[in-house]
Amino acid sequence: MTHAYAALTPDVVLDACTAAGLRADGRLLPLNSYENRVYQVWLEDGSARVLKFYRPGRWTAQQIEEEHAFARELADREIPVVAPVYTGTHAGFLFALYPRRGGRAPNLDDPKTLEWIGRFIGRIHAVGALTPFKSRPSLDVESFGNEPRAFLLSSGLVPGDLVDAWKAVTEQALAGVKRCYQTAGEVRAIRLHGDCHPGNILWTEEGPHFVDLDDARMGPAVQDLWMLLSGERAAMSLQFSHVLAGYEDFAELDRRELYLVEALRTLRLIHYSAWIARRWDDPAFPTAFPWFNTQRYWQDRILELREQIALMEEEPLHA
Repeated sequence: MTHAYAALTPDVVLDACTAAGLRADGRLLPLNSYENRVYQVWLEDGSARVLKFYRPGRWTAQQIEEEHAFARELADREIPVVAPVYTGTHAGFLFALYPRRGGRAPNLDDPKTLEWIGRFIGRIHAVGALTPFKSRPSLDVESFGNEPRAFLLSSGLVPGDLVDAWKAVTEQALAGVKRCYQTAGEVRAIRLHGDCHPGNILWTEEGPHFVDLDDARMGPAVQDLWMLLSGERAAMSLQFSHVLAGYEDFAELDRRELYLVEALRTLRLIHYSAWIARRWDDPAFPTAFPWFNTQRYWQDRILELREQIALMEEEPLHA
């Protein structure tokens, strides 16, 4: 079966640029993106723009507009988020046009960098807490844990001799996730960036700016913070203290959310495997993730989830 993106030819990309009111000079460069298709396009005046073509069927037009409205709301408050300047449909594809913004990866070993990033996430969350999304989904145990697990068990992609072990470890892991949520209690859900890992933060001399709100959704504030942390528990606690030093200049973190850090990491692990599995018919995915369809991948995931089960039993990070 031909994948939907097969119809996204260079001519379609350039014609979409024209539909957005800009004159391309014929040059385009595919950028690193798997969920969507993203291109840098050069214009006749020598400048460049970025065109993002949304994966068909993933988001509705209304959900995409909510993402864009959130990005514009943040940009209007001078929060450094790259917002689209045009949204449209061309050749059956929903697409958006963005200004081109460069930058490098942030140095997360620098406490000042962590604090700086924390300040801007705090500003994002101060705005995100004002009103909820109406059509975009929430990050919860059902959508990031139970449903992806059920999909993977029915997909046939888990090797047969590992199905029982993977089924058992995911069941135990999700039980641990639910205990963490019960311990945390009713924490507030706000509008989030949703995928605030270091690859979505670009650094310039003026500081960080945030890109790719494609995964924006409702959820606990700590979801946008824990992906900045790495290393052993003591190292992560120290990193977290630097992030919060900046974050809490603009937003207060409910300390009960610290019980959710390892639970959210566990949900992401299960959801990530299901994300790849759902996209396996896209030719870009077997090429980009050749290790996914191997025995070793699933063995490693079983071990990783066992580690997460143990971590969820420990005391949460200190902040």
